[in-house]
Amino acid sequence: MGAAPPVARHRRPWSGRGRTSRSRRTALALALLLLAPLLSVVSTGGSAHAADALLSQGKTATASSTENAGSAAANAVDGNTGTRWSSAFSDPQWLQVDLGATATVTSVTLQWEAAYAKAFQIQTSTDAATWTTVYSTTTSTGGTQTLNVTGTGRYIRMYGTARATTYGYSLWEFQVYGTTGTTGGGTCGTTNAAQGKTATASSTENAGTPASAAVDGNPGTRWSSAATDPQWIQIDLGTPQTLCQVVLQWEAAYAKAFQLQTSTDAATWTTNYSTTTGTGGTQTLTVTGTGRYLRIYGTTRATQYGYSLWEVQAYTTGSGGSSGSGDVELSYGKPASASSTQDDGNCSQCTPAKAVDQNAATRWATSAWSDPGWISVDLGATATIHSVVLQWDAAYATAYQVQVSNDGTTWTTIYATTTGKGFKETLTGLNGTGRYVRMFGTARGTAYGYSLWEFQVYGTGGSPTAPPAPAPNVALPATRLVFDDEFNGTAGTTPDPAKWTPETGTGPNGELEYYTNNKNATMDGTGDLVIEARKEVTAGSSCPRDTLSGSTTCQYTSGRINSLGKFSFTYGHAEARIKVSGTQGLWPAFWLLGANFPQVGWPASGEIDIMEHVGKVPGSVYSTLHAPAYNGGGGYGQPYSINGDFASAFHTYAVDWDATHMTFSVDGNAFFTADKAQIESTRGPWVYDHPFFIILNNAVGGDWPGSPDASTQLPQKMLVDYVRVYQ
Repeated sequence: MGAAPPVARHRRPWSGRGRTSRSRRTALALALLLLAPLLSVVSTGGSAHAADALLSQGKTATASSTENAGSAAANAVDGNTGTRWSSAFSDPQWLQVDLGATATVTSVTLQWEAAYAKAFQIQTSTDAATWTTVYSTTTSTGGTQTLNVTGTGRYIRMYGTARATTYGYSLWEFQVYGTTGTTGGGTCGTTNAAQGKTATASSTENAGTPASAAVDGNPGTRWSSAATDPQWIQIDLGTPQTLCQVVLQWEAAYAKAFQLQTSTDAATWTTNYSTTTGTGGTQTLTVTGTGRYLRIYGTTRATQYGYSLWEVQAYTTGSGGSSGSGDVELSYGKPASASSTQDDGNCSQCTPAKAVDQNAATRWATSAWSDPGWISVDLGATATIHSVVLQWDAAYATAYQVQVSNDGTTWTTIYATTTGKGFKETLTGLNGTGRYVRMFGTARGTAYGYSLWEFQVYGTGGSPTAPPAPAPNVALPATRLVFDDEFNGTAGTTPDPAKWTPETGTGPNGELEYYTNNKNATMDGTGDLVIEARKEVTAGSSCPRDTLSGSTTCQYTSGRINSLGKFSFTYGHAEARIKVSGTQGLWPAFWLLGANFPQVGWPASGEIDIMEHVGKVPGSVYSTLHAPAYNGGGGYGQPYSINGDFASAFHTYAVDWDATHMTFSVDGNAFFTADKAQIESTRGPWVYDHPFFIILNNAVGGDWPGSPDASTQLPQKMLVDYVRVYQ
C-alpha cells in the first residue's frame, strides 16, 4: 500500500467545489466528469491569442492608488481569482505591470470585480513614462473582457477614465498575453535552478526562518534576516549557470535597495542587477550573468524589520528536463529495482519499471508504508549524471537523496534535500558518475509510502535507449482542416458511419437514459444533427431508480456517438457549434477521450471536456481535464457563465491544444488555459500528448445534474450545427 488509495468518488451535485466521477460499465462507457472550484465569469470582447504566453503573472505591478492594504496591485497578477486590486473612488486611476523585458502584446484579459470601468484604455510603454494607446472604449460592460490588441512595450497599463459605479476600479486579474524575445543568447528555461540547492545567508531572524526556506519551493516558508543593513542570501547552483531571469517573492519586509550578483567562487562578485526603488511583492527580473553562486545583496530595508523572502527562483538559458549540451535521457526502458512494490486494488502491478517507461499514466509505488524506500535504475554502462526529473504521486518524499554507484552496492550522494514538496521536481546542476542511479527516500511526506510516475535521468554515456518520438506539435492558430461534419444530410438520416459510431445501452455515471442505435440521433434537414432526449420506456432494460416513476426500467432514451476508430488527433483546434438542451436533469456534452481507452481504461486514457452543461445551471458551461492524478472532484478546469440560458441559442465551443497547453473558449472568448508546466508542478502528470477521439451525447440524469423532476420538459433536443478539427 505504498501510495495513497484513490479518492472516493461519491455522487454529488456541483457545489462550487468540484464533482465526482461516473462508473464505467461497458467497453465504451467513456467518462464524463467535472471538476473543481473556480469562479464563474461573464465574458465580452474578442478572442484571445491561444498560442501566446501569459506574460504578466507574478510580475511587478503598481497602481495609481489602492483602496486598502488588502487590495494591492500585485493581487491582479497573482493568478488567484479570489484576490483583487481596487483603487480610490475617483477618476482617473490606473494599474500597470512591468513584464521585465520588451514584449509584443497580442491580447489582454480583464476580469473585473463589480466596480468596473465604463471607459478605459490599454496602453504600452518602453519606459513607463511615455504611453501608447492600443485599445480604447467608453462602453465597457465589465465581467471578463478578452481584448485583441497589437502593441510593443515592457510596461502595460489599464488606464481608467470613467467608473461605472460610485466605487473605484477593481480587477480580480489583469492578464497580458504575447511573446518575448530570448535572453542571453538562448531561450530562457522554465526549470527553477535554485530549488533545493544549498542556501546560506548573512544572518537569520530565528531558527524558523533559515536560508533554505527560500529555495524549498514552498511559498509558505521564508528566510528572514536580522534587522540591520546590509544583509544577503546566496544560493550554490552546483555548477556554473548562465542566468536569464530571477524571481523574488518578498514578504512584507522587503528591500528598497538591493543587487543581484553572481560569482564563480563565492568570493568575487559581479553585479547583474541593481535598484534603489524596490517595491516588494513578486519581482521578476531579467538578468544576464554567469556563475555558480547567486546572491541577493540588500543594502536598504523598506521597513524597520530585516529582509525576508518567501522564494528565490533562478532560471537559466536552455534549462529544462536536462542540462548540458550533449545530455540525453539515459533511464528510459532500463532495468529498475526497488525496496518494495505495490500490487493491489489501489495500485495494480506498480512496479519500478513503470517509473522509467515514459508513460505519465503509470507509476511505481512501495508496498511498505515505512522509511527508507528507494528505486534504482541500471543505465547499462557508466554515465555522467547532470540532471534528474522526479514526477511524484501524492505519496512523495520530504527527505531524499539522489545517489550514484558503479556496482549497485556502494553509493555516493550527489543531491540531498529535507524539504521535498512533491509533484514535479527537476534537479539540475548535478555532477556524478556511475552505472546505477537511485532515489533513496528517508522521510515520507504522507502516511503512505513512496510513489513516482516518472524517474528520469539525464546525462552522457550509459547505454541509452531512445524513447518514443513525441507527437509532432501543431503551430497555433491551427488553420488546416483535418476533420469536419456539417450534418447536412436529409431529414431523418443518421450520422455518417464513416465518421461516427453510435453507443448503445444504459449510460454510466448514474444516468437514467438508454442510448439507442441512432434512433435518437438524426439530421433535421436544415444542417443540424439532433440528439433528442425523450420520455420513452425501453422494455427489458435496467437503470438506476427514476424518482418520478419509481421504476428501475429505463424511462428515457437519448443518443451518444463517438469517432473512435474513425478519427482521432493529437493537438490542434477542435470546435463545435451547438445549441444545448436545457431543463432539470439534462446533461449535454462535447468532449474528447484518449484513443487508448479500450486498452488502458479511464482515467489513464485522459479526458478533455470541451463543453458540459447541466440544465439546473442554465447560464454556465464547463471545461475540464481529467487524468490519473486529478479526476472526478479533483479534475482541473473552470466554468464559463453568461447572463442568460445557454439552451436559448447556438454557441461555439472550442479548445486550442498543443504540447504545452490548452486554451478553452466560448464564442471566441478564451476563458481557461491549462498550462502543462503548471499542471505538472501543482497537480500531477500531463497525459494529453497522444491521440484523442470525439464524443457527443445528451445524457438524462446522473450524478451531477440530478434526476428529472416535475419541472422537467421533454423531449429535449441538443442541436449540433458542425464539428471541425484543424491542425
